[in-house]
Amino acid sequence: MNKAFVKEMGDSLEAEQSRLKGELDEISTKNPKAANDFMADFPNMGDKEDENAEEVATYSTNLTLERTLESSLRDVEKALDRIKAGNYGTCKYCGKEISEARLRARPASSSCVECKKNLKMEV
Repeated sequence: MNKAFVKEMGDSLEAEQSRLKGELDEISTKNPKAANDFMADFPNMGDKEDENAEEVATYSTNLTLERTLESSLRDVEKALDRIKAGNYGTCKYCGKEISEARLRARPASSSCVECKKNLKMEV
């Protein structure tokens, strides 16, 4: 794989990593007992019934968002690890090179389009 392209994707992944961490910091706190684990914060908006309902709704939304952001962050960090290991852009299922078009669309991809299609058909 072209070194300049890998560098470009690495820069893109690092920017995405920073963005994801920033968003996670806004809605959650880092779990001190587990690396790369976050806990959604329960907002405190007041003691009135409508405020309590809003707290629960906001917490529920933040919990779902926290899980999604955490999953995306894990994917990005795994891709950065693959860059460091020198195997970025190689499909983890078939071992073939992942197309640049796919990596531009989703830099954290670990599989080629063909293998991803086959996985979806099996489910």
